[in-house]
Amino acid sequence: MSIEKKYLKTGGVCKVTFSLPSAIAQTAKTVNVVGDFNNWDRSMHLMKKSKNGKFSLSLNLEKNKEYKFRYLIDDTNWETDWDTDSVVPIPWGDEYNSVVKL
Repeated sequence: MSIEKKYLKTGGVCKVTFSLPSAIAQTAKTVNVVGDFNNWDRSMHLMKKSKNGKFSLSLNLEKNKEYKFRYLIDDTNWETDWDTDSVVPIPWGDEYNSVVKL
């Protein structure tokens, strides 16, 4: 998994590219990025699948903030990105949210 950040010169935003490798999403038909930036809407940000099976999506997010997020695979399985800026526990259960800091 990986997060790529590209700070734009205007608009106070950062272009963030979320990526989920084929090894994690082997048989996935859909993957969504769900987080603070979309009010945890499970259907808003559908990632695109490349020919090699990797899923990715780029979003322009406001700078000087941090956003919690997770990947939702096939509307049933949640995946934490452990290669982000940090991870924080979810208030319930033993799951974690990924955090990207801009």
